[in-house]
Amino acid sequence: MKLNNTYRQKLLNAIIYFTKNVKKPSKVKIFKLLYFMDFKHFQQTGRNVTNLDYFALEFGPVPLSFYEEVNNNEVPIDFSSVLCIQPFESENSERKGGMFKVKPNIKEDINVFSPREQKIIKELTEIYKDVDAKLISDISHFKNQPWDKTIKVKGLNKKIDYELALDKDSEINFEDAEELINERQEMLKAFPLKERVSKC
Repeated sequence: MKLNNTYRQKLLNAIIYFTKNVKKPSKVKIFKLLYFMDFKHFQQTGRNVTNLDYFALEFGPVPLSFYEEVNNNEVPIDFSSVLCIQPFESENSERKGGMFKVKPNIKEDINVFSPREQKIIKELTEIYKDVDAKLISDISHFKNQPWDKTIKVKGLNKKIDYELALDKDSEINFEDAEELINERQEMLKAFPLKERVSKC
């Protein structure tokens, strides 16, 4: 399995870990777990984990570039040897979706994560293990959180600024975080994240 950068390795291994350790790992649930992971880590360090940007869509924060990669229940070609997405139709809403599935004998590589990242991933897994997609979506909409602030200030479908995760309890100040964001933008230019897709 060849991945083009460390961020891509972290994205894949976070998805594997969440998929194997939470119930009903739908695309919606995994998107929200990635969002919580990235914003929690940014709040503490001024850096996210996956290098993804999230947008304030109607049903909550979504990592738009990755959403587009898996939109047709396909997985990126560089993930296809370990992951697939099984289509399903919700019994309640009849809405069609996809459930992540890890292929047999695949284990996440936890060593791609720092100790802090590992701690956050394990905490989120414990908190949201039994939570369904609807509830985790509702939680991501909480008042005065980044999605809510973005909707109020910029409007629907706009990018959620990572700085919105900073508060009085953050371990980093706004200026340092802004400098790290600028560095990240340079990284994005050098290491594009989008890949071709593959069906299961």
